[in-house]
Amino acid sequence: MTNRIPGRRSAGLATALAVCAAWIAVTPAAGAEEPAGAGPLTPASRFYVDPDSGAARQALVDRAAGDTENAANMAALAGLPQAAWFTGGTPEQVRADAADLVARADAAEQVPVLVAYNVPGRDCGLYSSGGAASSAAYREWIGALADGIGDRDAVVILEPDGLAALPKDCAGSVDPTGALSAARIADLDFAVSALKAHTGTAVYLDAGNSHWRAVGDMARRLIDAGGRRADGFALNVSNFRPDDQNTRYGTWVAKCVWFATQGPDWARGHTDWCANQYYSAAAPNDGLPGNAVSADDPSTWHWTDAWYDQAVGRPPATELLHFVIDTSRNGRGPWQPAAGTYGDPETWCNPPGRGIGARPTADTGVPLVDAYLYVKTIGESDGSCTRGTGGPVDPEYGVVDPPAGAWWPDLAHGLAREARPALLP
Repeated sequence: MTNRIPGRRSAGLATALAVCAAWIAVTPAAGAEEPAGAGPLTPASRFYVDPDSGAARQALVDRAAGDTENAANMAALAGLPQAAWFTGGTPEQVRADAADLVARADAAEQVPVLVAYNVPGRDCGLYSSGGAASSAAYREWIGALADGIGDRDAVVILEPDGLAALPKDCAGSVDPTGALSAARIADLDFAVSALKAHTGTAVYLDAGNSHWRAVGDMARRLIDAGGRRADGFALNVSNFRPDDQNTRYGTWVAKCVWFATQGPDWARGHTDWCANQYYSAAAPNDGLPGNAVSADDPSTWHWTDAWYDQAVGRPPATELLHFVIDTSRNGRGPWQPAAGTYGDPETWCNPPGRGIGARPTADTGVPLVDAYLYVKTIGESDGSCTRGTGGPVDPEYGVVDPPAGAWWPDLAHGLAREARPALLP
């Protein structure tokens, strides 16, 4: 699964927006569609801990080898909840596996987190390629997943990268007419409906991360894919962006969706007017230092905040989409090698020196953040990274990285050792 960073969006309709911002009304129009509720989650929710996780098994291996430090870290990690990924199989298999998981979680009085990752053409055919063979096959599969969950409480993270990397975004001319992207949007919309037909399921449609799609672009995609019928969206899955940056980005996305769907009549449909992490009409944009927004410099994001304060105001949290954040590997933030080190550093792919982040909880203290979750399985490889060197060895580790999804003890140990906060006292 990849996360690629786009170039800065153009100013677009900045002039029109500056004129409109002077007289924006923030009262929702009559008949505006309301976002879905927050499913089964409450601040007291406890997420399911799998007693047979990779970390639990690794702790036994380390203990048998006399590696007490790593064994202790792995045992601590094994006591924390992580998501279960559903990546394929027949409808009958996924129905049975989902039913088994939610039954075990229900018996433990915990809420399981499931990741649905089987959309056709996933990951642009790269390290985590695969997915259902067709839209029809996917819809049968996702319907079986929903039926397996039934009406027991569960959280579903829907299709990591599915919206942020539409077929039209993939390298090469794989979707010249846009038909594949339209089918992807329709499949995700179907999945939201199928999953939300069960009252205990909270659905969060993946929305990339704070250093990827511009706010308005992602808001538009969420709206088109049925995101307003979901419980919200998920950020930072398998990525490394800090919580504060994802929280600001997620808040902007939620406000942009509100602006274009519940804001003043003249704003309806105009997610493209929303300020973002690359540009804000509220900034001077005169070329002087600090007078424009930079995704790489969050100190400039006050210009984006200013646009939302002026254009959107403060709608109640009940009228805004909520979101969850994957904190499985963001304890030390993103990795960036020295300029010129690699032709393609693949900063998203098994970056060295990273650490586990904030503990999973539904008691975040942040109004729009429903939960911090360990979505990416901690210790599983992102793929065989070569960083533009031609490979096959990953120059950062001196070995050939395991394929995507394979358990990698050294990676698990490193993430646990560098956890912030620390796993052990």
